[in-house]
Amino acid sequence: MIRVFDIVFSLLGLVFGFPVLLLLMIIGFFDTGSPLFWQERVGRHKKPFTLVKFRTMRRDTASVASHLASADAITPFGSFLRRTKLDELPQLWNVLKGEMSLVGPRPSLFNQKELIDERDQRGVLAARPGITGLAQVNDIDMSEPKRLAETDQQMLQGLTVGAYFRYILMTVAGKGAGDRVARPK
Repeated sequence: MIRVFDIVFSLLGLVFGFPVLLLLMIIGFFDTGSPLFWQERVGRHKKPFTLVKFRTMRRDTASVASHLASADAITPFGSFLRRTKLDELPQLWNVLKGEMSLVGPRPSLFNQKELIDERDQRGVLAARPGITGLAQVNDIDMSEPKRLAETDQQMLQGLTVGAYFRYILMTVAGKGAGDRVARPK
C-alpha cells in the first residue's frame, strides 16, 4: 500500500511541482552553474542507486556526508534550500522509479561503513531508503550512526499508513533541521 502512495504522491509532486522545480533549477544555475547534484548512494539490499538533489554546496566540495562537510561550502541559496527542505524535491524522481520511498531511512554514502554495518545488523537495509522519516523529524543525522540505525529500525518496525503520513506532514511543517554541517572554526 505504501508503494502505491509513493507512486501517486511522487507523480503528483513532479507534475504539479514542475513550475517550482523549474524556478529552483534556474536560480540554482545562477547560484552554482549546476543546479542538480547526483551522487551514488546505498539503496535497498545495499544496491547502489543515483540520488538526485538540488545542489546546495559549491561544485568543488568533496563528496562526503553533510556532517563532515564545511558550512563554508554551502551557498546562500543552498542554505535556503536546506532550511526549507526544497533541496529534496528532485528525489521524487527516485521515489517514482522505485529506488526510494517518501518515508524510510535516509540513504547513506558507500563510504559510511559504520552506518551501513549498524543498519545491516538491524535489517534496515531491506527497506527502500526514504526522503524523510522518524530520525529526520527528530534531528538525528548520520553523525550518530548507531543512534540513527536504531531509530531507523524503530521506524520501520512501526511503519503504518498513519505513521507514513505523519512523518511527511511533520517534514512539510518544518519539523527537523536536516543534516548537520560542520561549522567553521
